[in-house]
Amino acid sequence: MTTPTTGGSPTGEAPDPSLDERMRALEAAADAARAAPSVHDSRPWTIVLHRDRLELLADPSRRLAALDPAGRELVESLGAALFNVRVSLAAGGWAVAVDRFPDSARPDLAAVVRPVHGAPEPGIAQLASVVHQRRSNRRGFLAEEVPDELLDHLAAAAAAEGATLVPVLTPEHRRLVVQLSREADMAQSGDPACRADLRRWRTQPAPAGGPSAPEDPFPPERARADSESGADRSFVLLATRADDPPAWLRAGEALQRLLLQLTRLGWAAGPMTQALEVSRTRDQLRAGITGEQHPQMLLRIGFAAPAEEAPRRRRDDAVRDRVPRPVPDGRGGTTWV
Repeated sequence: MTTPTTGGSPTGEAPDPSLDERMRALEAAADAARAAPSVHDSRPWTIVLHRDRLELLADPSRRLAALDPAGRELVESLGAALFNVRVSLAAGGWAVAVDRFPDSARPDLAAVVRPVHGAPEPGIAQLASVVHQRRSNRRGFLAEEVPDELLDHLAAAAAAEGATLVPVLTPEHRRLVVQLSREADMAQSGDPACRADLRRWRTQPAPAGGPSAPEDPFPPERARADSESGADRSFVLLATRADDPPAWLRAGEALQRLLLQLTRLGWAAGPMTQALEVSRTRDQLRAGITGEQHPQMLLRIGFAAPAEEAPRRRRDDAVRDRVPRPVPDGRGGTTWV
């Protein structure tokens, strides 16, 4: 639709500089959202830009029907993208109003974010410098102990997003994590639908024998969960009290806050999702480790060789622009497109 005018806006009024400033901030936030991690690199989001707000929607065409039938990990991916939006706007000096799942008639609409004047959200603007540096690392980790101070720092970051960080510290719990992850991996390996989901999104050739990550998340030096090495302390679980889409979204925000904090401090992190994608092993993780809370993500943290950047969706594929743009109409006026 086009509306010919002779002024600086569709109504003939001069353009509002504050709206242009807001739009630049929203466009930067959309690019930050595209840099978020996602379930099996599926990047299952659509970002719609309006002149005063950003809408974050699920892209149902990118849902993993076998690996993520409830859409839990898809919503977590949207949460990670939402946190990047918040970080980008805070770094730009904006406060934000966030409405999560604002419309029951539009279940795919995960959040609406409006930049508003006011004090930016504290404690997150400094993370903007690593939004585009963060990588999910699936390489072998070095046997470096994760200090209690770091675990405390991460626990506080998770709590700020309404989630709980549960470090996996005891030999019994470490053995359970390894055992359940292997059991889940074997279950997925034997399911043709799960293998098809992984083939659809895998960016590197799969190893022989199953759908593990491109590099085995449990190489031989990592498999002995009862070893004397401090490397075993790198397992942490992210959990929430509820287990519904709003909780999944907040878990994704908490996850991304952890990942950006770790990147900023020079640590590596890698998600291990198998045990959470099989309902039986997820239930056992809850019963054995997180108790009343629902486990949403299993991470290992430590030091590792740098990981390569995963491919991103093209901007013109992931972002929809609903903002009228002025173009010359060829007659000395302006047409808004």
